[in-house]
Amino acid sequence: MENLASEQAARMVAMKAATDNGGSLIKELQLVYNKARQASITQELTEIVSGALRGLS
Repeated sequence: MENLASEQAARMVAMKAATDNGGSLIKELQLVYNKARQASITQELTEIVSGALRGLS
């Protein structure tokens, strides 16, 4: 009985660690995605403004 309880406790601890690591990975990947998205938006706006300024010349 104690063996089974010990095994289940170890599994629970392992799953908690895996869940926590998964959450950390999701946060990190969201940050990378958001930075890439913002860089793309900034690039697009820069191109639009540059084109508009060329049109004024």
